[in-house]
Amino acid sequence: MKVKVFLAVLAAFALLHQDNWLWNDGRLVFGFLPAGLLYHGGYSLATAVLWALAIRHAWPEEIEPAATSINDREDRPH
Repeated sequence: MKVKVFLAVLAAFALLHQDNWLWNDGRLVFGFLPAGLLYHGGYSLATAVLWALAIRHAWPEEIEPAATSINDREDRPH
């Protein structure tokens, strides 16, 4: 269930990345920052939070034992 919710949110983020409504917006925010640049800065931060939540809550636990055993083998001296 968590993965399906994450995929739905990811699809929404993909649609929001196409900010057609700001392409021709010449407004400056804070007197120097273009509105589109501010939008993409906020979008980037939101995407980083989304990926952090995905790793924390939607990471498949069944692959962890395999990853741990591979790391254990790599840490041993040859």
